[in-house]
This record gives sequence, structure tokens and C-alpha cells, in this order.
Amino acid sequence: MNKSIFYHAGCPVCVSAEQDIVTLIGATNIEIIHLGEDRSQIETAEKAGVQSVPALLTPNGNVLHINYGASIADVKG
Repeated sequence: MNKSIFYHAGCPVCVSAEQDIVTLIGATNIEIIHLGEDRSQIETAEKAGVQSVPALLTPNGNVLHINYGASIADVKG
């Protein structure tokens, strides 16, 4: 994995965090995945260790949970 992946669910906390992360890391260095719109990625996020959103998966596999917005269970519905 060359880029970081930012997982979110579209809530205001997630959108704010996304803007800050893109500013810090740069849009070319990050893939944004909106789990509310692309539900097929929820399982992938869980397998990577994402327990809540917003979360940043670093290129070396670390998951950074940022300013709790919702649990993965909430996102799954």
C-alpha cells in the first residue's frame, strides 16, 4: 500500500477530519473511502483494524482513529 486510506461515514466530524487530513497529507497521498456510500468497503476496513470512523490507515498498516464519529457497527446499521 503506497497511500494512506481515510475511512469515514459522511458525518460532520468525519467531513471536518477529512479536510484536515487532506491538508496535512496532501490529496495525492490519500485515498478517501466513504463507507456510507461504498458499503462494500466496510469488511475491508474491519479487516484492516478500523473500529470507528473517521480513521486513517497508514501505508504501513497502522490504524489511527480520529475524533470518534461512529463505530463500525453503527456504520453497518
